[in-house]
Amino acid sequence: MDPRMDPRGLDDHRLASASSSHPSRASSSTPASLLSAPSSPSKKRIYYADARFIPNRDSGIDLASSFQLIPDGPSTPNSKGKRKATQPENDAQKDEANKTFNKLLKTELFGPSSVDSPLLGSPSSRAHSSTTSNSLSATPSTPSTKPLFSFSSPSRKRNAIGERERVIGGAQGLDSPTHERYSVSPVRYESQKLLLSPRKPQRQLSKVPFKVLDAPELAWRPLVSLLLGPGFIQDDYYLNLVDWSSKNVLGVGLGSCVYLWSAVTSKVTKLCDLNENNPADSITSISWVEKGAQLAIGTKSGAVQIWDADKCKMIRTMTGHTARVGALAWNDAILSSGSHDRLIYHRDVRIPQHYVTKLAGHRQEVCGLKWNTSENQLASGGNDNKLFVWDKMSEQPLYRFTEHVAAIKAISWNPHQHGILASGGGTADMKIRFWNTLTGSLLSEIDTGSQICNLMWSKNSNELVSTHGFSAGQVQNQICIWTFPSRQQVATLTGHTYRVLYLAMSPDGQVIVTGAGDETLRFWEAFKKRKPEKKGDSSVLNTFAHIR
Repeated sequence: MDPRMDPRGLDDHRLASASSSHPSRASSSTPASLLSAPSSPSKKRIYYADARFIPNRDSGIDLASSFQLIPDGPSTPNSKGKRKATQPENDAQKDEANKTFNKLLKTELFGPSSVDSPLLGSPSSRAHSSTTSNSLSATPSTPSTKPLFSFSSPSRKRNAIGERERVIGGAQGLDSPTHERYSVSPVRYESQKLLLSPRKPQRQLSKVPFKVLDAPELAWRPLVSLLLGPGFIQDDYYLNLVDWSSKNVLGVGLGSCVYLWSAVTSKVTKLCDLNENNPADSITSISWVEKGAQLAIGTKSGAVQIWDADKCKMIRTMTGHTARVGALAWNDAILSSGSHDRLIYHRDVRIPQHYVTKLAGHRQEVCGLKWNTSENQLASGGNDNKLFVWDKMSEQPLYRFTEHVAAIKAISWNPHQHGILASGGGTADMKIRFWNTLTGSLLSEIDTGSQICNLMWSKNSNELVSTHGFSAGQVQNQICIWTFPSRQQVATLTGHTYRVLYLAMSPDGQVIVTGAGDETLRFWEAFKKRKPEKKGDSSVLNTFAHIR
């Protein structure tokens, strides 16, 4: 160690400086004290005004381990014992806490009337200020000389702003039990009411996937070499390779094969391998029928195959497209397919014809298709930045929406409200827009700040899941959950290192699975169970149960 930083050397230096500054004291006391026998310590104190000990802070010291600091994030169990991990707050909880703190701070600083004060930026004041600014810009006038603050003599009897004088049972002033002089709380009476007011509890949402299918740690060894090998999960924005059936079977299209995983038995089944065909082909999209075991597969050559997943047998092959089929959507027995050749075909799988209707509205590749089965409306998104809504089997679109400025792959219909459609744009757009297809109007939009790859409504609540890719900010490849119609962000889930291009939901609506080019499939517990529907009263006293 540097002798200049050694405390012992520093003390010797102090003594030397002290002896040199006081020669008489040094000649008399210092030799005697150093050479004579030990004696009782002296009570005289020596003060050093200009010497300080500065610790040596090397860059290699780990402060967290040296001083046993508590980590910021959730702790992990160690060999000595288990430390309980703290549950991180979700975005909705943070927003609610920030709003409560802002209200509390305004009440304490400016009094209970600060909520509607124009100085604090209430909505009414903002609207008033905007209209005032507009009027001023239209008709210039001299500024008002009215003072901003008003002052009065303290001798006058008045109720100061913020004093806790409330009339309870006719009592006012010092007779009121809520007067501030009787309060034992350091905050105002209004602040106490704010803190004690009941609030809607925010649901807890785990930000860590409960299952990750990855090669190094997978116990599912048959799937390691086939499912999660390098380059199998394709990082292609225009493909749809993951879907979850109503029978709780997850289908994944990888390369030239389709694999089925049963969420009940964890059994893996290889459904097909298009490399066995002549010529060889690859999977570009898959889609399960709404109810049943039929799986539609779109290929790179433009063919559409229908498979029976229970028997692992192909039922039929339908042609028509001349390029890859990247989007598939079912509506009962009608299967709609969108292709790179810009066409959409409606196919009735019950008849021998390969298609019954051809739609030619898009000018570039069709990359998104979704049916609204309750209203019999089809939404299609294309690489031409156009969003079309088709009514039933009509060959002309009912609505043409052109607000997006990037490719539209993410499309989803709201199952809780009639005619509500959500669409998301690509890298140049980054916005989620909500449409009312009953009136053909734009309801609202959300600027997410990143490429939108998928959208899916929750089956159990009026919430929306979005998966993302490229972003100009720090956060990218994230999964977001939004409430509707408030458009508040409930949570942000991170973990993927590539674009989250694939999204599917379990039949019960509680779990979502996401896939990306980082060779992982991640399972998230995103939503709660659906509330059981209340059954009608079958009592004899219920007169409505016996209406004939």
